[in-house]
Amino acid sequence: MSEPVSFGARLDAALDARGSLCVGIDPHAALLLDWGLADDLASLERFALTCVEAFAEVAAVIKPQSAFFERFGSAGVAVLERTVRQARQAGALVVLDVKRGDIGSTMSAYAEAFLAPPGGSVGAAVDAITVSPYLGVGSLSPAFELATQTGAGVFVLALTSNQEGPQVQHARVADGRTVAQVVIDEVAALNLDASPLGSFGVVVGATIGDSVAELSALNGPYLVPGIGAQGGTAADVARIFGAAAAAVLPSVSREVLRAGPSAAALRSAAQRAIEQFAFLRP
Repeated sequence: MSEPVSFGARLDAALDARGSLCVGIDPHAALLLDWGLADDLASLERFALTCVEAFAEVAAVIKPQSAFFERFGSAGVAVLERTVRQARQAGALVVLDVKRGDIGSTMSAYAEAFLAPPGGSVGAAVDAITVSPYLGVGSLSPAFELATQTGAGVFVLALTSNQEGPQVQHARVADGRTVAQVVIDEVAALNLDASPLGSFGVVVGATIGDSVAELSALNGPYLVPGIGAQGGTAADVARIFGAAAAAVLPSVSREVLRAGPSAAALRSAAQRAIEQFAFLRP
């Protein structure tokens, strides 16, 4: 059996072909209401599949937020499975925003659930997942190992856009580095010699202000939320990432999703965002 094409290589090709944008699918109750929908399972499915129709043929990456599906129980997870399958069939890569993080066999089980279906809990494999490193980056080894075997990717939280993040992420360890820098350095070590792009990335918000970490040596992708509704701009992305801009994956959700429920209007909003970040891959 041939080796799977790595997530890093597939993402690099997708960014070249479709531009630098990740569109979130976040069917929380307020957005359902904004679309004139009820907060129920049928509305969840209509919302998610309308997003797939709008985005999956134009955006490089689609990012469903698992929690908004999981709150409807197994039926909601079934909608998530269908969303993932249809998005990938349309040519988009799917990053599932699950932010799992644990140790040992539990972390292995989380990795198997999302990166090794059909045996896992989500019956359509995703291209990458988000994970939390605050039990130590080493605790995530089962996810890194399985991702390597299956050609998947992993995005590790490093410098997030929420206001509580700096309390932990800006703290300094004995050698003077910030916790965020330790996370980035350990992820970078997993990408050594990868080409054209490593499969292990970090999450860095577009609202972080002056960086407390050196970002240039990652050799992997940066998933960058906080754009639009949270205040981050294309200028912030250019300032924060500089020479590493080609590896940036800006992530927008509410800014685009508010254009619904029309699939055509949603697609137009996504295309405008893609054009906004065209400078990342000139």
